[in-house]
Amino acid sequence: MAYTCLVVDDNEIERDAIEMYLRKINCFEIVGVCSSGIEAASFITNESIDVVFSDIDMPELSGMGLLKNIKNPPVFIFITSFTEYAAEGFNLNALDFIVKPATYERLLKSTTKAIEYLDLKNSVTQQVFADPPPAPENYFFLKETKGYTRLNYDDVIYIESMGDFSKIFTATNKHITLVNLKNLEKQLPATFLRVHKQYIINLNQIATISTNEIHLNHDHTVPLSIANKQELMDKIIDKTLSRHTKKLL
Repeated sequence: MAYTCLVVDDNEIERDAIEMYLRKINCFEIVGVCSSGIEAASFITNESIDVVFSDIDMPELSGMGLLKNIKNPPVFIFITSFTEYAAEGFNLNALDFIVKPATYERLLKSTTKAIEYLDLKNSVTQQVFADPPPAPENYFFLKETKGYTRLNYDDVIYIESMGDFSKIFTATNKHITLVNLKNLEKQLPATFLRVHKQYIINLNQIATISTNEIHLNHDHTVPLSIANKQELMDKIIDKTLSRHTKKLL
């Protein structure tokens, strides 16, 4: 299945580069290329668009403004030179945020995420499920399109936001649930912590922590945002050092 997409950027060179990369990806059909947010707003109103690849810093109507002013917007993937826009972009439920200059490899990763999200969204049907049985503390029931799957909390490595859905990673599999990250976060035990707008990790699965990344067991890596870093350090590193210090005194 081919998904329709729109490219929006006021810079002709960067606009052409994104268009060239997207034409190499078979699952996407470029139905429009716009040089401004105003032009894109009109295009989206009159055409059926699945994914918008948009710059943010544009005159008159920014990419953020474009997303805010569309009722029932398509999937948005922002491509910009300004990393400070990332937090606001994720708050608006943008699916991804690519820092310029966008490479083919990075764009391919983003489009794969978009395809997975759209495929799941299209597969969701209105089904009535019975309430799952109450879950003991060591496991929970995960609502998927096929029904309910039981997962152990300890087996979960991390959870990634996919807009209205969430992707849960274990050592042997990944599961997609019809629950957004915000609602999942409310139900998780204290061993889980949000470390980025799009990621929640199992603290027991941490291998190492670097400046802006967290390396988890089974070769998984997730980004660590500045906004969430201090809470992680307070909860994990500082307490661990404190305990060790007390033992030495």
